[in-house]
Amino acid sequence: MKAVCWVGKHNVQVEEVPDPKILNRGDCILKVTSTAICGSDLHLYDGLIPSMMPGDILGHEFMGEVMEVGPDVKKLKVGDRVVVPFPISCGKCFHCTRQEFSLCDNGNPNGATTQKMYGHSPGGIYGYSHLMGGYDGGQAEFVRVPFADVGPLKVPSELKDEQVLFLTDVFPTGYMAAEACGIEPGDTVAVWGCGPVGQFAIRSALMLGAERVIAIDREPERLRMATEAGPEGRVEIMNFESTNVVEDLIERTGGRGPDRCIDAVGSEALGHGAGAVLDWAKMIARLQTDRPNVLRQAITACRKGGTISIPGEYTMIIDSINFGAAFNKGLTFKMGQTHLHRYLRPLLDRIMAGEIDPSFVITHRAPLRDAPKMYETFKHKRDECIKVVLNPAA
Repeated sequence: MKAVCWVGKHNVQVEEVPDPKILNRGDCILKVTSTAICGSDLHLYDGLIPSMMPGDILGHEFMGEVMEVGPDVKKLKVGDRVVVPFPISCGKCFHCTRQEFSLCDNGNPNGATTQKMYGHSPGGIYGYSHLMGGYDGGQAEFVRVPFADVGPLKVPSELKDEQVLFLTDVFPTGYMAAEACGIEPGDTVAVWGCGPVGQFAIRSALMLGAERVIAIDREPERLRMATEAGPEGRVEIMNFESTNVVEDLIERTGGRGPDRCIDAVGSEALGHGAGAVLDWAKMIARLQTDRPNVLRQAITACRKGGTISIPGEYTMIIDSINFGAAFNKGLTFKMGQTHLHRYLRPLLDRIMAGEIDPSFVITHRAPLRDAPKMYETFKHKRDECIKVVLNPAA
């Protein structure tokens, strides 16, 4: 079969690889009908995530048709059309029973290695390094899905792939980020980053009752898409290259600061000024792995007693964070990989009810063979690229 393989930093290729096989009795094999490139995939592309090996198959946003099931699979049958959540979860461990699916104790076969880095290991993730299990990803014609009775969700035939594909990651990720804020009536929510996760966080914040959202980015097409999220006046935009973000946020909120702040950027935050330059220098010198410019701004700008939600991925080490400000302002932090399984059915219901059509975020469609070009396009935001969907059959 053909699959998108990581070859090295800034180098992915479409290669012929062996077809997947049933390895465990609870597996299924999926024929992938749609798959997407995620912003998190760019961390792999940029070489920020350790333990990648040449030939690793990428991709954790995918859906398709069940082609084969293991003998212990009870809930799926050949021909079912399903979306697959990106965390690999057993459904039975301590964390899964608490609906903390991304923290599954049994989803990462390489957990002992990851534990040495993080203290404890999270669950596995498709196509996302050997630290997260070494699983083949879904940017391929076929993929093996472990714990097939736990993760995949059957989707109605009347919905197109593009309407449900983003249930696999970015829609629930943006929704959980907004939900974690504990939004109350009248709240102002600031969202850093208007990529796909940020776009869904903006819309989810409005769904959950935010009075006002301030969307922060520098790309005109992203800011324009953000303004389309809700009624006129509910979403304001801010270009971080033309203003002092913290001062502007405090001024727009009458001196108080946003009630809730969402960092939908994470480890590769851009910025200007001495702090941003120092972040780059520290990364080059390997004194830190991530650039926390957005996190600094959120801590400084957020109102006293407010909440900071972090769906943007951080990989390992950051410094120069004013944690004293967070402590003395009484801030609450919520963060982590999305417990995606708990959101599949409720968000599918919202799609079915016509509350949202997630396909709004797609700007580029391409056959799987064009993946190397699309990674470059997405990485450098060429041609107003916000979200890429790949078709393995094209």
